[in-house]
Amino acid sequence: MPEYGPLTYEGLPPASAAWREGDPVGDRLFVDFGELRTESGVVLPDVRVAYETWGRLNDDASNAVYICHALTGDSHVTGPATSGHRTAGWWDGLVGSGRDIDTDEWFVVCANVLGGCQGTTGPSSLAPDGQPWGSRFPVVTVGDMVEVEHRLMDALGIASWALMFGPSLGGMRVLEWMVRYPDRVRGGLVLGSTGAVTADQLGTHAAQIAAIELDPAYRGGDYYDAPDGEGPHAGMGVARMIAHLTYRSETELDLRFGREPQAGEDPYDGGRFAVESYLDHHADKLARRFDANTYIALTRAMSLFDVGRGRGGTAAALGRISAPLTVVGIDSDRLFPVRLQQEIVDLAPGADYLHILHSPYGHDGFLVEDEQVGVFFDHALNRVRRSDPR
Repeated sequence: MPEYGPLTYEGLPPASAAWREGDPVGDRLFVDFGELRTESGVVLPDVRVAYETWGRLNDDASNAVYICHALTGDSHVTGPATSGHRTAGWWDGLVGSGRDIDTDEWFVVCANVLGGCQGTTGPSSLAPDGQPWGSRFPVVTVGDMVEVEHRLMDALGIASWALMFGPSLGGMRVLEWMVRYPDRVRGGLVLGSTGAVTADQLGTHAAQIAAIELDPAYRGGDYYDAPDGEGPHAGMGVARMIAHLTYRSETELDLRFGREPQAGEDPYDGGRFAVESYLDHHADKLARRFDANTYIALTRAMSLFDVGRGRGGTAAALGRISAPLTVVGIDSDRLFPVRLQQEIVDLAPGADYLHILHSPYGHDGFLVEDEQVGVFFDHALNRVRRSDPR
């Protein structure tokens, strides 16, 4: 296996065997890989990856499970706000001791993606000159993200993932993994994702990026030294509003808010409707915890995603997936409608049939419907056990 820099707890001595010696509760770990040449041809000289683990890796390293987070997620899948994370884990009800993804049985790993802003090298990280990368940060792809995750896997001494799964952007990485490194993934679970981003998604992505780049405080991407922390918060908020409307279903928004005014406000006198207040809340919430350049970098990576690029097309690429693949669509998802998951099922030999997550919440159903996601996880693992009973 390749040799990389020491794995360390933040601020603590090297702890390269921590995941075998005990049961870490999700505190961030870091590993330095040295240089990485991106698909865009730019060399990042000192790539650092932030990741977390839960449970213990068994003696033959056969119980490792990898979670690929979505666009604005990070490595903090479960556990309280700690180690640089302001909120509890984003799948806190799903992963843990005795939960559907049981860390008494499985060694669970999740890393912040390349281009991220939660510990992994990204636009806000320092370049060799000691200044943030900012506008100089290269275009990165889903393939680049997978390459970094592959290096992390080697550094952890894991030969293959028992199961790799993720929603949305995470699902794209699962597919890329299963095509690029078929011998390293014994089973996959893709939830609310696609084999290639469509024109509709390209359009909403472009609108979000434009909202940020047109904010005067964006400063071409070099806003980190702005006085009083002034950054493109307004543009970031608008981008989040656009995105959030694709994350929730039309039915849910109408039933939840209808045409009701926000309490104490009159829309006929310049006030807001309740749904406007809801979007303002989510805009402000994300702007407070997420870097705008990272939002652009990861959104562009999603736009660029086509698992068939350079492989003879999407059908040819997905046709290489023979390991058990469980594909889940969300019945109210208007960002990645179920026809896109059906296409994966039709083209990937390892897929069994299209599983449906029933939810009124749209694309965000994967974050809300823990019980159903747990059932899909069990199904995916049972398929792996039957095909590879190690």
